[in-house]
Amino acid sequence: MDTSARALRDRLRGRLIAAAATPMTAAGEVDPDVVARYLAGLVEDGAEGLAVLAHTGRGPFLTPDVRAAVIERGAALGVPVLVGVGGGDLESAEDQARMAARCGADGVLVFPQAGDRRALHEAVWQAAHLPMIAFDLYTRPCPPPALREILHHPGVAGLKTALLSDAMACQRAIAYTREAGRLPITGEDRMFGPSLLWGAEAALVGIAAAHVDLTGAVMRAFRGTDLPAFREASARLDTLAEATFTEPMEGYVQRMLWLAAAEGRIPDTHAHDPFAPPLPAGERDQVLKAVL
Repeated sequence: MDTSARALRDRLRGRLIAAAATPMTAAGEVDPDVVARYLAGLVEDGAEGLAVLAHTGRGPFLTPDVRAAVIERGAALGVPVLVGVGGGDLESAEDQARMAARCGADGVLVFPQAGDRRALHEAVWQAAHLPMIAFDLYTRPCPPPALREILHHPGVAGLKTALLSDAMACQRAIAYTREAGRLPITGEDRMFGPSLLWGAEAALVGIAAAHVDLTGAVMRAFRGTDLPAFREASARLDTLAEATFTEPMEGYVQRMLWLAAAEGRIPDTHAHDPFAPPLPAGERDQVLKAVL
C-alpha cells in the first residue's frame, strides 16, 4: 500500500464522515456561502470528516466551477475531506481527481461506472495520486473478483459499502477489505448498526447529511462499552432511516435536504434536489412528522 493511502486509512479509522448534500435551489443553483455554513454546521455537530460531491452531494451533475467551490469550502474546515469522482467517462474522472488535489482534498471516493473497474482506479490514481476510497454501491454492485483486485491497488485506502439491503454482500465486502489490510467503511444507512458489528471500522453515510448528531451517537456508543446506549441510539437512527431511505430510493437526497432545512442548517430556498425522482404530495410533512 502506498504511504499516502496507509496514512488516510489510519486517519479515518473510527471516524464518522458525513456524506454531505449540496444545497441547491429548485433551478439547481448553488450558493457557496450556503454550502460553507452547511458544511461547518455538520462538523460542529459531530461529523469528523466530510465527503463532498458524492452520491448524496450529486457530484456527477455539477459543473467544474461549482465542484471547486464546494471542495474548497470543505477543505477550509480542518477535517479530512473526500471528494466523489467519476460517474461519467474516464477522462472526466481523471479531471475531477486533479481538481480535488488542487482544491485541498485528502482523498477521493471513486464512483462505480461501466467498464474495467481496476483500470478506472488506476487512471484516477495516476491523474492525482490522491488516496482512494473504493465504492460498492447498490446501483452498480462490484463483482467479487473485481472487488478483490481493486482492494489490492496500492492507492486504495479503504472501501465504502452501500449495498442497501444485501447483508451477505456487505459482510463479504467487509471481510475482503479487512483481509486486504484496508479500511472497511460502512455506507449502509439501512444496516448501520449491523454493519459495524460485522466489522466496519468507520462510517461514510448520507444519513449524516442532517441529524448528524444522531449518527454520531451511534458511533460513540459503539466505540464505548454501553450496549444499551448503542441499542437505543441505533433504534433512533433506524427510525430516521426508515423515513428517509425508502422507495423511491433516490428520493433520499431530497428528504435529507428537507430535514437539513427543518434543522436550520440551510434555507428553504436551497432545500431542493433537482435530480430527485417525483415524490408524493405531502411526503415532506410525513418525513418531518416521523423524525422531528
